[in-house]
Amino acid sequence: MEGSVARFAVWLNGWGGGTVELDLDSISPHVRMVKIVKSSSLSGEWIDYDHVFTYIEQGEAEFILNGVKYLAGEGDVFLMPPFMPHLIRTTSAVPLIQHIVQFDLYDDPERRQWRETTVINGTTGRLPDRERLLSAVSPASRLLPANRLEFLARLARMRQLFAEGEKYGCLKLKACCIELICDYLGSLSADRFREGRKTKGWAMIEKAIHYINKRYGDPRLNNREIGEHVGVSANYLSFVFKDQLRITLHKYVTHVRIEQAKLRMVEGGKSLTEIADETGFTSIHVFSRAFKSELGLSPSQFSNGL
Repeated sequence: MEGSVARFAVWLNGWGGGTVELDLDSISPHVRMVKIVKSSSLSGEWIDYDHVFTYIEQGEAEFILNGVKYLAGEGDVFLMPPFMPHLIRTTSAVPLIQHIVQFDLYDDPERRQWRETTVINGTTGRLPDRERLLSAVSPASRLLPANRLEFLARLARMRQLFAEGEKYGCLKLKACCIELICDYLGSLSADRFREGRKTKGWAMIEKAIHYINKRYGDPRLNNREIGEHVGVSANYLSFVFKDQLRITLHKYVTHVRIEQAKLRMVEGGKSLTEIADETGFTSIHVFSRAFKSELGLSPSQFSNGL
């Protein structure tokens, strides 16, 4: 690449129509996380304060980004800007393998200290304008088969650099991240844009999900209460969840509780009984049955494997 390695100014079709000019000459990415996530069964919503780059190596899933549904498979790539709600649900028998890189476009001393990517508070909730640069770009594209091996090799190199913390590793990660961004934008400009479709009833689904994430710790939370909060009947809300997310409303609540329980087990310092109580289960026995039903192992087996 001639001149500065970050030089990449290009006209692209904007996500909502029209054109957008990107001038990335000044970016200096800070890579916060590089990982592989393998999921046999996945259904949930995430909101992060940084950019989330995801490459699908294997499996199929539905990605719902700001209410627009994309059918994702091998070779698909997603670049989600900060605070874009993204709901992911696996749809294939084989496990979903995602390569994930989370980063800021600009290396900021304060933001560099942040580690927990899904913790949104008064500090992490403030987004600098310069971090909005990619918000107008489509969040979904696809790599040509000929480019995928090289792309996977770069992601593997990034995981190695991130894990080992070698000398000049941060600088090398910046360079790799810039290449990821350029490759992604190149895939869009080559007319491999992945059109998505608006999810039916997304406004009520999102409102319900936000309420569940706020109230999951209350064991009295039920479909009727969630429906009343959204403004529709419990039966209709359950139908929309099943129709659009392929999961019942009740099972989604259980899924959120189990995910929260897993986070607490990873953090440590609390008994399984305390965790069950904090995450809305009426007893340790109900918690254990639900946990094993979803994950195939008991809470104690999961905790001992950490």
